[in-house]
Amino acid sequence: METRVAVIGIIVENRESVPTLNRLLSDYGDYIIGRMGVPYHKKGISVISVAIDAPQDIINSLSGSIGNLDGIHAKTAYSGI
Repeated sequence: METRVAVIGIIVENRESVPTLNRLLSDYGDYIIGRMGVPYHKKGISVISVAIDAPQDIINSLSGSIGNLDGIHAKTAYSGI
């Protein structure tokens, strides 16, 4: 099955949703290339980027599931190849 490389940008505004977010990322761990999280204390948020190499439907499923969490926003950027 063909895969795509993408980056999911995540903004966490509600820390209570973080355990669910971490479970989701763990569930999709076989596809994740790497991730980086940066707390931004001044605004009380965290910024996370997740690099992923997976089939399109897997990326969509993960991004959509993350975006449905309370107080968490996600956007995905895809590579052209």
